[in-house]
Amino acid sequence: MSAPTTAGIPAGTKAKIPARTLRTDRWWLQPLVTVVALVAFIIYSTWRAFENAYYFSEPLISPFYSPCLSTQCPPQATLFNWTPFGDWYAFSPALLILIFPLGFRLTCYYYRKAYYRSFWLSPPACAVSEPHKKYTGETRFPLIFQNSHRYFFYAGVIFNVILTYDAIIAFRNAEGAWGHVSIGTLILVANATLLWLYSLSCHSCRHAFGGRLKHFSAHPVRYKMWTWISKLNNHHMKFAWVSLVGVALTDLYVRQVASGAIPNLYLF
Repeated sequence: MSAPTTAGIPAGTKAKIPARTLRTDRWWLQPLVTVVALVAFIIYSTWRAFENAYYFSEPLISPFYSPCLSTQCPPQATLFNWTPFGDWYAFSPALLILIFPLGFRLTCYYYRKAYYRSFWLSPPACAVSEPHKKYTGETRFPLIFQNSHRYFFYAGVIFNVILTYDAIIAFRNAEGAWGHVSIGTLILVANATLLWLYSLSCHSCRHAFGGRLKHFSAHPVRYKMWTWISKLNNHHMKFAWVSLVGVALTDLYVRQVASGAIPNLYLF
């Protein structure tokens, strides 16, 4: 009589495979592309923040500098002439702003996955071993700050409202007359739309609308919003990348117009 067998797979140690991976495809390509793309954005946004110039050309303002909150900003670039930081000559106004949208992206669930895999190799890809011997998750310094994502989400929504206002203002011409549409108008509208899609597809947004509800039937409006946001959430990775590229290209367009390199062509 044969010996009895046990159900399932023994949960002992990992398989002793000397090779880092048995994959034969170019698994390293995706982490490499992620590194190149994120580093390129970091370099560009840092350069633009410290350049402290060419961020406003009536009626266009760069999303990196909006809202412009210091008195060194052109009066037309300020939000209702509100300059709470006064004579902020030591630093660029962008440094007062970028901390919030960058904090939102840095703590984003998708971006965590992206840069954990690409920069920290934790893990670099599926079925590829990581070099780290210890993992404590996001319970210790500094990764415990990742739990602030929901608060950066709320701040990001405020900035989305401001950038939407900037897009509406862009329907004016350089003399302040309404009812005009330029290439810059379309770019600012597209940028605000992409940022809204990125924010609304966020996991924290989905949780804010329906994460704590025990009975969906008692909250039909929130449930309906939760279902819509859940559909957007399936495309969160796509919106994360497209909106990142979009905000950089929007700033680049405004810079080119403000520096006189190109005109802001009006369609009507």
